[in-house]
Amino acid sequence: MMYNSIFAKSFSRYEQKKLGYGALVACLLILFSLCTVFKPYIRPIHDLKLKLYVTLDTKMLMLNQETSSFPQIARATKKMEQVCFSEERTSYCQTEGDTRVHGKSSSVYIVSPETSTILPENSSWSVRPYARKDDAEAMRHVREWSIKAVKHGMEFPECTQHHTIPAVLFSTSGYIGNHFHEFTDIIIPLFLTSRQFNGKVKFIVSQMRPWWISKYQAILSKLSNYEVINIDKDDQVHCFPGVNVGLKRYRKELSIDPQKYSYSIKDFRSFLRESYSLKRVNAIKMRQEGKPRLLILSRRRSRSFTNTAEIAEMARSMGFEVIIMEAGGSMSSFANVVNSCDVVLGVHGAGLTNILFLPENAVLIQILPLGDVEWLAKYDFELPSKDMGLKYLEYKISVQESTLIHQYPQDHMFIKHPQSSEKIGWETFKSVYLEQQNVMLDLSRFRPTLQKALELLQQ
Repeated sequence: MMYNSIFAKSFSRYEQKKLGYGALVACLLILFSLCTVFKPYIRPIHDLKLKLYVTLDTKMLMLNQETSSFPQIARATKKMEQVCFSEERTSYCQTEGDTRVHGKSSSVYIVSPETSTILPENSSWSVRPYARKDDAEAMRHVREWSIKAVKHGMEFPECTQHHTIPAVLFSTSGYIGNHFHEFTDIIIPLFLTSRQFNGKVKFIVSQMRPWWISKYQAILSKLSNYEVINIDKDDQVHCFPGVNVGLKRYRKELSIDPQKYSYSIKDFRSFLRESYSLKRVNAIKMRQEGKPRLLILSRRRSRSFTNTAEIAEMARSMGFEVIIMEAGGSMSSFANVVNSCDVVLGVHGAGLTNILFLPENAVLIQILPLGDVEWLAKYDFELPSKDMGLKYLEYKISVQESTLIHQYPQDHMFIKHPQSSEKIGWETFKSVYLEQQNVMLDLSRFRPTLQKALELLQQ
C-alpha cells in the first residue's frame, strides 16, 4: 500500500507508531521538568489578589485583598450585607470589630473606618433582647436597644473600658419569675448563642435581677468565665471586638433544632448534668436495679393534688419509692433530686420544666386539668420531652376529678362544655382553668397510667 505523505514514504506504519509514542513520552518528560523548575514561582489561582465587586445598598463595594479560598469571600460578603436577623421567635444582631456599648442610653455603636463601605452610612436597628418576640405581653416589658453603624469622623462615644473578648447582651425581663419561660426564653437561647465561645465571652445583662443571676449561677459560670455586667445604669462606654445583641432560639419550646444549630436538646441536658454535677445519665432498668423512684410534684396554689398522700400510698403499693416535693428553692438541690428519679408526676404547669434534669429514658406523666389545655400540654411538654429522650404519658382528668365542680353549677358552661382560650379569651381561661382549679385524682381510674409507667421502665 502507498502513502501520500513524505513521512510515510520514509517509514513503515509500524515504525510511525513507535516514533509517535516516543514523541509523546518525550513531551511529558519535558513538561514535568518545566513544572519542577518553575513550581516555586507559580501561585495558585485562589492566592491571587482579587477585586470583587458586590452591590450593597445601591453602592459598589470593592474588596482588594488576598484570600485563601473563595468560600471565605462568600462568608465575608454575607456578614457585610446583614448585621441583624429576624426569626419567628426572636430578633438579634451580630457585630464584628470595634463595637461600643453604652448602657445609660441603651445604645450599641458599630464603628468602621472612615473610608469603609462595608455598612451603609447611618444605618440603625432596634432590638428588644428577649427571645419571645411574638408575645406582645412579654415584649412590652423588655427594654429596647438601638444598634447604630458609624464611621470615624462621625460623632460617637469614646471607649472608657476596653475588653478583649466578645460579649452577649440579653434581658432578664419578659416573663422572668416563671420557671418555664426562664428556660425556654433565656437559658436555652443563651446556651445556643454563647456555647461556641467556650467561656471566653462576657454577659451584658439588661434589666438585671440579682436573684435571677444567683439562681442560675451554676449555668452562667459554665458558659462564661467572667462576672456579668449590669449595664442599664452604667455610664461607661464598653468596647468589645464583637457583640451579640439578643439571643438565638428555636421556634419550639424547650427544644433545639440540631439541623439548624450545632447542638441538640440532648447536648443541653448533658451540659446541665455538668453544671449541676448530676450523677445519673440513664433511668433505672427495674429488673436489674430494684425499685424505681417516683417524684410527685406538689404545688401550693393552683393545680395542686388534693389527695397527694393517697396517690403516694397507691404508688408505693405498686413498687415505687415515692418522693413528694415542690419545685423551687436551691436549683442545684432540686436538680439533683429530679435526676435521682425515674418518673415525674405533675399537673400541667411550669414545674414540669424540671424534666430537663431527668435521666435518659425516664418517664413524664403529665396530668391535664379540666379545660382545653391539650394544645398547651402538647407543645410545652409532650413534644419537648420526646426530643429529650424521655418517655411520655398523659392523663386527662374527668369533671368529677376537678375542684371546679364545687365552684360552678353542673350545668355551667365552664363545667358542661370546658372552654378554650379562643372562645373566652386568654385571661378568663387562665383564671378559671389554670388559677382556680385543683385536682383530686380518681385512684382506680389513674392506676393503669401508673402501671404503664412501670412497664415503660422495663423496656
